[in-house]
Amino acid sequence: MADPVEDGGLTAAAAARPAAAPPPAKIRIRNLYKHFGELRAIDDVSIEIAEGQFFVIVGPSGCGKTTLLRILGGLEQVTSGTVELKDPNRGRPQYSMIFQGDSIFPWMTVWDNAAYGLRMRKAPKDMTEAAVKQWLDRTGLTRYAHLYPHQLSGGMRQRVSIARAFANDPEILLMDEPFSALDEQNKTILQQELLRIWEADKKTVVFITHSVDEAVTLGDRIMVMTASPGRTKTIIDVPLERPRNVLELRHDPRYGEIVYSIWGHLKDEVERARG
Repeated sequence: MADPVEDGGLTAAAAARPAAAPPPAKIRIRNLYKHFGELRAIDDVSIEIAEGQFFVIVGPSGCGKTTLLRILGGLEQVTSGTVELKDPNRGRPQYSMIFQGDSIFPWMTVWDNAAYGLRMRKAPKDMTEAAVKQWLDRTGLTRYAHLYPHQLSGGMRQRVSIARAFANDPEILLMDEPFSALDEQNKTILQQELLRIWEADKKTVVFITHSVDEAVTLGDRIMVMTASPGRTKTIIDVPLERPRNVLELRHDPRYGEIVYSIWGHLKDEVERARG
């Protein structure tokens, strides 16, 4: 029998195999516009985010990143266009949000903060206790469960925010620059913890950051937005294997190539926003 014909390094038989089907879309955004009076904040954005994907948005200040996240979380209304959540699970909250800086309640203990979402939706007590215990364990906060936020470091307070969001078991996790206020050491530690938790749970995540390094470290796909009004300039796939080690990843030549590519798209937009 003759050898299979090669085509671009693939045999004809291999080339004939159907490609693996992409995961189904969890979020579909179509022709989304958002105006604040005369100001156009978001201008005709259409994207799909797959189930279980870690989707990162980068762009210059004022490009509408946070506005887009707030629209997804139901905190802002669209001017026109649609945001569709595919196959929602009616027994679970659709979204949990982690904000930049401190967003936990200063008058509640670590345990009560982590339990807040579950209590608000009147989850059974045994379910609440099991979920809070699990996520305090996973975020290394069990021994601090009785403490209040003022007794914790900034990094620990952000871990409480992560525990609260995951304990509530949302379909989609929205994260708005959650590590931007932290020093570089704590940021690196929390990036690794977030990766570890997410890789075990595989929630759909939409994550905003100004840091291109952070975007490539965490993301499966990265959307680069234009300066205001915010549009989709490009979407870049990150072909880096998982699980990822934050420090080892930065020695991978592909990491530097992706960072350089994103900066190539972002540089003009940052300069335009400053101008």
